[in-house]
Amino acid sequence: MKNAPISASETSDALVQDILAAFLCLAKETIADRGVFRVSLSGGSTPKRLYEELSTSDLDFSRVHWFWGDERNVPHDHADSNFRMVDAALLKPANVDSANVFPVPVDVDNPVAAAMNYEATLRRQFGASDNPGTTNDRASDFPAWDLVLLGLGDDAHTASLFPETSALDVGDRWFVENWVEKFAAYRYTLTAPAINSG
Repeated sequence: MKNAPISASETSDALVQDILAAFLCLAKETIADRGVFRVSLSGGSTPKRLYEELSTSDLDFSRVHWFWGDERNVPHDHADSNFRMVDAALLKPANVDSANVFPVPVDVDNPVAAAMNYEATLRRQFGASDNPGTTNDRASDFPAWDLVLLGLGDDAHTASLFPETSALDVGDRWFVENWVEKFAAYRYTLTAPAINSG
C-alpha cells in the first residue's frame, strides 16, 4: 500500500487492540468480497499477544489461510519456532483446520530445498507458476496478500531480511533461505518483492 497512513498507539496493550481491530475489519471485508483472507504471519512477543486475542474473536477461521513470512531453521516443536508459537497462541485455541495452515516445511539439513518447497506451496496457493525463479517484474507475478504482518527488529530487520544479508538482493523469488552471520544460522523469509506485492 503506497502512502499508507502511520498511526501510533499509546501503550503496547493499545497497540495489540488497534492491530486486532484493523485485522478483523480487513479480514471480514475481504471474506465478504472474495470468500477467503490470506495472511502472512510474523513471530515475536507482540504478535503472540495479537494471536491470543484473535483466537477468541468472532472471525470465520474457516475462511482464513495462514502463511508465514519468516521462520527459524528449527523443527516445528522447537521453542524458537514461529510455527510453534502461532500454533499454541492461535491455531489450537481457535481450532483452526490444518487444511488452511501453511507452515514453512523446515529442513534443518537442507534449507535451500525447504525454501524452494515453501515457495512452490505459495505459488500453488496463489495460482502462479510452480517454478521458483520464473517471475518477471510484473507485480501480478508475486503473491497478492490480503495482509502481511511484520515487526521491526532493533537492527532494522523485518521478516528475516537482516541488514547485509543476501536475501535483500533477491528480486526474482518469493521465499528464500537466508544466512544470518550474527546468528551463524539460516533463517527462512519472504523476499522484499513478495512482501511488497500485497
